[in-house]
Amino acid sequence: MKAETEKVVFGGGCFWCTEAVFKMLRGIVKTTPGYAGGTRKNPSYEDVCSGTTGHAEVLEIVYDPKVARFDKLLAVFFEMHDPTTKNQQGADIGTQYRSIILYTTEEQKEAIQKFFAQAQKKLPKPIVTEVKKLDKFYPSEDYHKDYYAKNPLNPYCIFVTRPKVEKIKKEFEADLK
Repeated sequence: MKAETEKVVFGGGCFWCTEAVFKMLRGIVKTTPGYAGGTRKNPSYEDVCSGTTGHAEVLEIVYDPKVARFDKLLAVFFEMHDPTTKNQQGADIGTQYRSIILYTTEEQKEAIQKFFAQAQKKLPKPIVTEVKKLDKFYPSEDYHKDYYAKNPLNPYCIFVTRPKVEKIKKEFEADLK
């Protein structure tokens, strides 16, 4: 019997990093990099990078809520990127790199609000993460899928993705596959 799953979409900068981090967690059934939160139908990577579509680079996450608790996914998301930086993560600058959560259930929306209230108490700056209901998700081009796993020696992967992966491995060791 197949376990019931839920879906959420996170954008925390480059989707290569977000996918590399979440693929490590127990209870993650499927990850798909893509684009969401904008207005253009079927945008390409180049369209999104232009900053004119309103889309963010995001990761669609299908998970088993019996194994991967939603509040744990939020904790990992907040740890892997800076939710207080608007339209930027490190050297990646632009609206496509904004912090965004696109929820799919009202329960997720409520959990996000509770999580934010607690997290804000620990952060020195206001949370700027955009939160809205998922309207439409567009999968990215195939070459973005599993990018970190396929390209570990790419300079971006070495200097940006790998440190995030190592941080999450250390801080969430009990939650890894």
